[in-house]
Amino acid sequence: MLVEIVRTDDPVLVSYVEALLRDRGIGAVVLDQNLSRLHGAVGMQPQRIAVIDSDWADARLMLVEAGLGAWVRSPGDT
Repeated sequence: MLVEIVRTDDPVLVSYVEALLRDRGIGAVVLDQNLSRLHGAVGMQPQRIAVIDSDWADARLMLVEAGLGAWVRSPGDT
């Protein structure tokens, strides 16, 4: 099951989080990427980065250590 870990309308942050997770060997999926492009404007549709639920704790710790703790969402956040 996928669990959202970051939601943002910042494409640079999306790329950075993807790179950090990939470097740690954690697979991530960017959701709403095409919808965001369809709208054609930053901020119209946030992109969500999700990881497998068993990787969530490791991904969270890594993002917090990278100084991105303010962006990390808890499972079940809406």
